[in-house]
Amino acid sequence: MVYCIIIIYTNQKEGKFLKEVTIHARAGQGAITVAAILGNAVFWEGKYALAFPHFGAARMGAPMNSFVRINDRIIRIRSQIYEPDYIMVVDYTLMRGFNVFQDIKWGGSAFINQPDRMPTPQVHGVRVYTIPADEISHEIFGSALGNNTVLLGAFAAGVEEVSIESLYRAIDEKFTGEIARDNKKALEEGFYYFLNKYS
Repeated sequence: MVYCIIIIYTNQKEGKFLKEVTIHARAGQGAITVAAILGNAVFWEGKYALAFPHFGAARMGAPMNSFVRINDRIIRIRSQIYEPDYIMVVDYTLMRGFNVFQDIKWGGSAFINQPDRMPTPQVHGVRVYTIPADEISHEIFGSALGNNTVLLGAFAAGVEEVSIESLYRAIDEKFTGEIARDNKKALEEGFYYFLNKYS
């Protein structure tokens, strides 16, 4: 089973709000795609975004990170993100040997892809939301392939930085035909699952 987490903070040094996102995953799990879609959607919101990956060992299944910065002005910072506002953990096994919560700022929000039967992680000072993105993805794609898109929909429901409408447009820029249709369905399912569970 695969788990995903996303978390958020504010940095006043680079504009009215600088939001930073770290995506923890394994190579081949779509972290770069999620970062690109989120970054493109932010542009449709009239903001600036910078999305980029960071690889360790260059092999399928190796741990890797993708990052997204969101701001209301041009982003000049080019370093990787060390104190993210949001984190997404696309593979829960990454949490076994590494504390993905260690750099989360106080007041952040975590969006976790995990089955509802599992206990929700308790992190002091962090709002933690769980979404069974694998299960929802299986209903649409027949596999967990779209779990990242499901989680992205839940993310849009839980934050103010990006809307589901802008994510639809970003998906249409990235994909066509049935792939675009199914990804938008996955986005929508994650969005409304979050609203039904937490609103």
